[in-house]
This record gives sequence, C-alpha cells and structure tokens, in this order.
Amino acid sequence: MPVLPGLPDVEITLRRSARTRRFSLRVSSLDGRVTLSMPARARASEALDFARAHEDWLKKALARQVPRQALRFGATIPFQGETLTLVPGRARISRLGDTLQVPGEEAQLGPRVAAWAKAQARDRLAAASDHYAGLLGRKPKRITLRDTRSRWGSCAQDGALMYSWRLIFAPPQVLAYVAAHECAHLVEMNHSPAFWAVVERLYPGWQACRDWLRQNGHQLHALRFEA
Repeated sequence: MPVLPGLPDVEITLRRSARTRRFSLRVSSLDGRVTLSMPARARASEALDFARAHEDWLKKALARQVPRQALRFGATIPFQGETLTLVPGRARISRLGDTLQVPGEEAQLGPRVAAWAKAQARDRLAAASDHYAGLLGRKPKRITLRDTRSRWGSCAQDGALMYSWRLIFAPPQVLAYVAAHECAHLVEMNHSPAFWAVVERLYPGWQACRDWLRQNGHQLHALRFEA
C-alpha cells in the first residue's frame, strides 16, 4: 500500500472501479482506514497526486478519529446505556453494581470481556428478535452474531438474522430498534415505505435510535478485545 511522505504512518488503499469517474478519499469512522477510490484506467501516480493535494483534509479527518482503546483493569466500558469499570475478580466474570469483575491476568482481559459481552448480546438479541418477529407472526430461521464493520444487522432471504454483538454496548433501546428493523425485513425484504411502516408499528420513535447509531456507532468499534 502506498503512503504519503507527510503522513508516513498512514497507508492508503487504492480501490479501482469501472463505475468510478473521479478520485475520492474516505477515512473509515470505524477503524481509520484510508481508501482512495479511482477510475479503473487511472494511474497510481495520479491517485497519489490527488492524495497529496488533499493532505490537510486527510490530517484533519484522521485527527477526528476515536482512538481504539485496549482494555486494562480500571478502564470502563459502555454496557446497555451504563458504564462498567473493569476490576479483578475470582471465580468467574460477573457484574456487581457498576463494576465488571473479571478473573485471570490482565493480558487475557480483552478476550474474556468479549466472550462475556457476546453472551449478553446473544441473550438480549434473541429475546428481542423473538418478540418482534412474534408480533408479525413470524419466526427467525436462526440468529448469528458477528463483529461487522459496515452494518449493525441484516436479514437473509431465508429469514436468518445477523447482528453485530457490539450492540450490547449501546443503550437498550438502540439494540431493540435494530432487532425490530431486521424483523421487519421478515415481511418486507426492502426499504420501501411499506417496510418503514412495519418498523414504525414495531418500534414507534425508531428515528432517535437510528440517529444515535449514526452519531455514536463508531465509538462502539473503538474498544479492542485482542489479547
């Protein structure tokens, strides 16, 4: 991947496309990756010239990124609209008041918290999906959790639902809205006015939750769970 002399630590992914008519730069709000889209027949040198011409914009965009946070004891994580402090524990990971007690060494804190969060997310998303699908007289074929970067949920043609397990870090009403949104696809596999009418019936006032995700969703991806 090419880099800019003024930004030696930033790699730029060049993405060619026959449908792209002009150069454009994008900085992902999820992980800070820089992508430069370019016409299929354009030269890489032209793309880098474009990036150099927009170096000031790129620096400002990167400065606005939320830094990814490695977990440490004493750090806090969001959880269902609350804030939990990570503290050492003994037998098994458990919540006590506004703390999350995690056994083991700090080096394993990330994977242990991630496993706990995924279990919590599965329970709540399964319950919410069963509830909203039931209101429609439907039943999801299956529910899977992933750590997706581009979407919070999806519904396949066969009725299988997929969710980002990081929704557990959002307020509970946001998680409920995403479940209602995906369950609405069980009857309307589109985003037509009819689909949004189903969403409104399942979760009135859904617009505030969608706005919350648009404004704050990138922060849910800032937490790092690697060992």
